[in-house]
Amino acid sequence: MPKLRSLRDAIAEEVEDGMSVFMGAALESLIPFAAGYELIRQRKRDLTLMTTISDMQFDQLIGAGCARRVCGAWVGNVAAGLGHNFRRAVEGQDPGPLAVENHSNFSMALGLKAAAMGVPFLPTRTLMGSDFRQEDSFAGVTCPFTGENLLAVRAVKPDVAVLHVQRADEEGNAHVWGNLGVTQDAAMAAGKVVLTCEEIVPHEVILSDPNRTLVPGFLVAAVARVPFGSHPAPTQGYSRRDDDFYFTYHAESRDRAGFDGWLNRWVLDVDGHDGYMERLGAERVARLKPDGNHLAAPVSYGF
Repeated sequence: MPKLRSLRDAIAEEVEDGMSVFMGAALESLIPFAAGYELIRQRKRDLTLMTTISDMQFDQLIGAGCARRVCGAWVGNVAAGLGHNFRRAVEGQDPGPLAVENHSNFSMALGLKAAAMGVPFLPTRTLMGSDFRQEDSFAGVTCPFTGENLLAVRAVKPDVAVLHVQRADEEGNAHVWGNLGVTQDAAMAAGKVVLTCEEIVPHEVILSDPNRTLVPGFLVAAVARVPFGSHPAPTQGYSRRDDDFYFTYHAESRDRAGFDGWLNRWVLDVDGHDGYMERLGAERVARLKPDGNHLAAPVSYGF
């Protein structure tokens, strides 16, 4: 099966009900919102959502009934704070029960690093004075060299990592720059990777800057060209953060009826990502594009 597919096909063929899905690897940047909306349209269910920072994406997936478990440090809306759907699910099981496994951002990063390295855990001193030790992902361990008591963080192995990147070739070799977060470790820890990208480029472009290839194609199951695929989150060099979108979502999702209206307008009643972009409108899209280029200094790879 070719790796280059439509977003609809990539999600339909690579993400199954009940899978653990890692999304949101690069702090507040490169969050694969378009892929999240497609998960909702296809009514994926019983997902375990894993993240460091998903911004409001997980709040949307929870409200749409896609999640049965969240594994991460925080679910909410970076621009406004609380995630209303997350709160309704935890406090009132609306739209259904939601299990929560607590991590810090750092412990999640350690868990991904362990899985990427192929080891069952990594030790740390952080969290030792906290109640995180009650979670199944942590256990006390004694250093065999010093006898010091440490905390072991279990390897985090998502079934699939869904990542947004700036550019990739048709085999999924991907260039990423700007805020990187845990992008590379998430790709290496997951059973497979689904990429969305701003543009598909010839393989020669990837070869021209090998140090920027954070995701090698052999890890990638599917890649889809999805311009503005991180909106409303930013993608360095392609789109800025749409702050108004976050504030509007926060206000409208305050109650269940408001969220349902928002979900229908922006996700369910549009024809995929193209319909979403039409609803955004050309003027708004143009405002979110960077003003000019800020190019890095040239690098020579000659010997």
